[in-house]
Amino acid sequence: MRIAVAGATGNIGSLTVAALERDGHEVVRISRSLGVDLLTGEGLDQALAGVEAVVDASNGPATDRAETVAYFGTTTRNLLAAEEKAGVRHHVLLSIVGIDRVEGNAHYAGKREQEGLVADGPVPWTIVPATQFHDFAAMVAGWTERDGAARIAPLLVQPIAPADLAEVLAEVATGEPQGRYADVAGPEPQDLVDMARRTNEARGHKAKLVPTWSGLFGPEMAGDVLLPGEGARITPTTFDEWLAEQG
Repeated sequence: MRIAVAGATGNIGSLTVAALERDGHEVVRISRSLGVDLLTGEGLDQALAGVEAVVDASNGPATDRAETVAYFGTTTRNLLAAEEKAGVRHHVLLSIVGIDRVEGNAHYAGKREQEGLVADGPVPWTIVPATQFHDFAAMVAGWTERDGAARIAPLLVQPIAPADLAEVLAEVATGEPQGRYADVAGPEPQDLVDMARRTNEARGHKAKLVPTWSGLFGPEMAGDVLLPGEGARITPTTFDEWLAEQG
């Protein structure tokens, strides 16, 4: 199959490209750095010529709610319009578990906008909601680290290995549209603060972690809000196994 991946140079996008190419598919990489701009639509028509399915693993700004919603709205409309024009038969959107249960997070508001446009759009679709990635905790801590200390919310998550998620996206993209897919998660729950501490240790990075609900992640995300629902698809790689590869 000829499959396009939006966000092809990002973490999940690049792994999805690799999984698809390994299985013999022809992959079109969609990325601003490669001359295809979802925000302006530049290069989209040419990129999608002959494409049968599109995986959207693109990302956007996550700080300002209005900016994030506008960004995801514009890029998704542009992508869907170009797909309809090109005769694309399957749009696969990577989304996030629990976004309908969290109101105050700007990025989640953008993803809800994206999901709504896809579900109401002209191209048959599958939305794949996934939990946070194994490297998420250290990334979040890195956002706030100042003078050797980082603030991080004590979230309960069930993290997934990026490579495992890429395998799921590649599998879904080569199949028929399924509507809303089951939640996709790793095999076991973890505490985000502990994940950050252990990742930093494995990488030889020293930082004092300060648990707090201030910042991007508030108390409305506490408890089981970010955990997968019933009937979730559980991927195999544990956080410990992923951690052993760090350093």
